[in-house]
Amino acid sequence: RPAGRGRKLTPTPIGQFALKAGLPLIRTDNVNALALPQADALVVIAFGQKIAEHVVNAPRYGAINLHASRLPLYRGAAPVNRAILGGERVTGNSVIRLANRMDAGAILHQSQLVIGETETAGELHDRLAADGPECIRKVLQQLHDGAAVEIEQNEAKATAAPKLSRVDSQIDFSRPAVEVARQIRGMYPWPGCRVSIVDAAGEAIDRLTLVRAVATGDDEHRWATGEVTMRGTVCCGEGGAVELLEVKPEGKPAMPMEAYRRGHRWMAGLKLISIA
Repeated sequence: RPAGRGRKLTPTPIGQFALKAGLPLIRTDNVNALALPQADALVVIAFGQKIAEHVVNAPRYGAINLHASRLPLYRGAAPVNRAILGGERVTGNSVIRLANRMDAGAILHQSQLVIGETETAGELHDRLAADGPECIRKVLQQLHDGAAVEIEQNEAKATAAPKLSRVDSQIDFSRPAVEVARQIRGMYPWPGCRVSIVDAAGEAIDRLTLVRAVATGDDEHRWATGEVTMRGTVCCGEGGAVELLEVKPEGKPAMPMEAYRRGHRWMAGLKLISIA
């Protein structure tokens, strides 16, 4: 699909690999309209189109899908982000059968990854991506050997992971600090929690994308929510605060908060205001 500022058609990493390796590569707007070649299995990963039953059932071993959550948790387009937002300590990949309902197919295999205490969605995405190929390889081998076991999902435990938008990245600092910290990490690198830093006179002095934060549990009732405290934390709801560990100034790479503070104003009384 068109990507980047020039809106040029850019091959996916899989497409780039296939072209470089001289492997057959089919590019289409509608996979259901194609006469696909015979295959042992169809593997679907992050494919934004509903695949028709005649395509799903054509391969000898059927069609399987890699999904970046431990289903039935977080069905939908943003499972990695939603796991962090939901405060999960563990996630993983699921290899499932393709089904008529989104991410509802029988489970063939699941992996398990512990989510780091300060891990961002981008970092977790990359670890899940590195874990995925071995999950697929195991299931393909089991299908070939006739050893695959399919377990139906428990619908009573199903949760949703809807697609994100920039609205989801708007921070309400009156919420508990632990939720604000999760939102910052769960929204990076996209859509990113962006803030304007405003001084006591109401003048904007800088803009940042917040990358990484933790809840401190500090009792900061004397400060308004969104204000920088004497400790350099940011006051949140219920008197708690978040400590910013990493930020990204506009037009610059992400940097540790201590590096940002060495070259920019950061003092008690400054206020962070969420911006689109």
